[in-house]
Amino acid sequence: MQMLPLRTATSTTGGARMDKDQGKREMEEQLEMVTKAFVDHYYNLFDTNRAALACLYDQTSMLSFEGQKILGADEISRKLSQLPFEQCNHSISTVDCQPSPLVGGILVFVTGNLQLAGEEHQLRFSQMFQLIPTQQASFFVQNDIFRLNYC
Repeated sequence: MQMLPLRTATSTTGGARMDKDQGKREMEEQLEMVTKAFVDHYYNLFDTNRAALACLYDQTSMLSFEGQKILGADEISRKLSQLPFEQCNHSISTVDCQPSPLVGGILVFVTGNLQLAGEEHQLRFSQMFQLIPTQQASFFVQNDIFRLNYC
């Protein structure tokens, strides 16, 4: 998945330093832009071509799906492809993001509703991702935690 790299504040010509507040705002804007692009891409693939999600994970990636832990891109892809429904539609309610402790990494928390084909009621869900930058100026999903919310 090709995404924009996060920029860091740098000094301008003439030795003047970029205003810290402006640098912080630009960093937050970059973080939110990358997060929005990832969330849109992930749920579009999930809803239209679930098998293509495999390219977003790495062999070290881990998915916790309703408490079941799955390790590695191949196993994660297998799990997602074998879910007991063929068609679904995600409706995103909230997206929150923070820089992760790893340089350039991003923590993403998503809440929303999941509509399964043929079902009358939507299911509420929460999902957390840890995105890690790659050498190719992109990101992969290192950690993914998914839970249905029963209330």
